[in-house]
Amino acid sequence: MAAPSVVVIGAGQAGSDTAAALRSQGFGGRITLVGAEGVLPYQRPPLSKQFLAGTRSSTDLALRPASFHTAQDIEFVGQDPAVRLDRAGARVLLASGRSLGYQHLVLALGARPRRLTVPGAGLDGVLTLRTLTDAGRLRDGMRDAGHLLVIGGGFVGLEVAATARAAGLEVTVVEAGARLLARSVSGAMSAHLLAEHRAHGVRVLLSREVTALRGDGAGHVREAELDGGERIAADLVVVGIGALPEVGPAADAGLAVDDGILVDAFLRTSDPAVHAVGDCARFPGPHTGRPVRLESVQNAADQARCVAATLCGNPRPYAALPWFWTEQYGLRLQIAGLGDGHDRVLTVGDPSTGRFSLLCYRGRQLLATESVNQPADHMITRRLMGAGGPLPAPEEAARPGFGFKAFQQAASV
Repeated sequence: MAAPSVVVIGAGQAGSDTAAALRSQGFGGRITLVGAEGVLPYQRPPLSKQFLAGTRSSTDLALRPASFHTAQDIEFVGQDPAVRLDRAGARVLLASGRSLGYQHLVLALGARPRRLTVPGAGLDGVLTLRTLTDAGRLRDGMRDAGHLLVIGGGFVGLEVAATARAAGLEVTVVEAGARLLARSVSGAMSAHLLAEHRAHGVRVLLSREVTALRGDGAGHVREAELDGGERIAADLVVVGIGALPEVGPAADAGLAVDDGILVDAFLRTSDPAVHAVGDCARFPGPHTGRPVRLESVQNAADQARCVAATLCGNPRPYAALPWFWTEQYGLRLQIAGLGDGHDRVLTVGDPSTGRFSLLCYRGRQLLATESVNQPADHMITRRLMGAGGPLPAPEEAARPGFGFKAFQQAASV
């Protein structure tokens, strides 16, 4: 009888962690990890920060050394993306022509940047940031650029803006929405981040759109035109207007997709032999009551462990609490939970000191906390929310002098 085999397609955080978790949880069969890039799996969060600033190298970003894969008997296949899934034959066809058979398939396909469609979007110097190669191009471009335009006020765009400003570039951020990070944080946190960027000299334009990019005779971007006709200098442009899940091979194979590969609470696709994890998977949100798709390290790592447990014979529904972080200038924002639909925000601490937390409530339910340079607040609320409580009622959190450490101590008595 052949040994069981798992093929993991996608060598980002979710894919790499799935392979590692399978071994750590006792899977004894064959594991093959397939990636499209020609490098070992690496961390993406530093790409827009430390790697761009030159304080961390590509070697520093590796999730695990090559020796780990050898020692754990995990076959890593790089620079050979999957091009077709043959579910009837339980095989994956790679771009090289190689075919891999599987008993279980895990799709960790990730996401790709949403592309800009205005005239001039194809000029040299107009970049996105997703991969190590993208980050290398951006870092090289920053050496010669004087004016950086960031299109999109999301996490990636703002982190790039902060890094570039620290490197001395003139930076403009153009956001089509009325506030920064509108889909991710409260209005009060958006306002705090806006003030932070402007205080560091970044020009931030809200409710504005880039209508065209214009280049020089050599085809390199030199300026941008905004709605209303204003023109701004831009010899380097970063497009950070969101990401789309990679679902192509899954959709072509007939798996159910809808803004991601649809999975159940156990992260199974519409084919029970195929699971999906990470940025590409849309799953029933245990904390939202609706399907969600999350692009975060936490989600990738926790879903990897969840799938590995299932494949090792210990199935459990995915129920991890979402959490996120970003670093911009000297500000570290940590978010626990999902604040969608909140109707009230309470402040704990003094924002003018640069250390505070915002509590996002819907009615009396605490949905999320947003902590700035307050790691203890973040860790306590993350722990309490993940355990199902107890959590502070709005009137407790609004009381002068309220603190999470004292609340936790009182709750544990």
